[in-house]
Amino acid sequence: MRQICLSLPGVSSEEPKWFAFGVTAKGKQKAFCWVWLERIHPKKARVPQPKVLAVRVADEIEKAALLGADPDKFFTEPHYNGYPAVLVRLANVTKPELRQLLTQAWRTTAPKLAAEASAKASSPKRSSPKRSSPKRSPKKPPAKRKAKRRARR
Repeated sequence: MRQICLSLPGVSSEEPKWFAFGVTAKGKQKAFCWVWLERIHPKKARVPQPKVLAVRVADEIEKAALLGADPDKFFTEPHYNGYPAVLVRLANVTKPELRQLLTQAWRTTAPKLAAEASAKASSPKRSSPKRSSPKRSPKKPPAKRKAKRRARR
């Protein structure tokens, strides 16, 4: 997972606090995946659960689609109600599936230019015919322009 995340442009890791990966957008760090913090006891702090990864999705529609597609891989909890993220059981997901999930999550939070750069890099290059620029007449010297303005007044 770490290798996949760090291969994406502009990604940094937030390890000291809790294991997460994100990008800086508009001066703020925005995480797109992080270790699930499980609430074991209602009155105690959440505990990191390294076997489960929280992954950002584009919207609630995509979240519902993933949850309905494979409940063995994806689930949620009340804490994430109304928030576009799913919880992923890492043991049940293949590496290619995880790569696809993390890339999509990165695209939802990455700055627009970084996401476009990634899309261009992954798409096949097409050669476009060169366009000839229309010839422009040379600008008039400043003295003639001033004289023309005076004449209009």
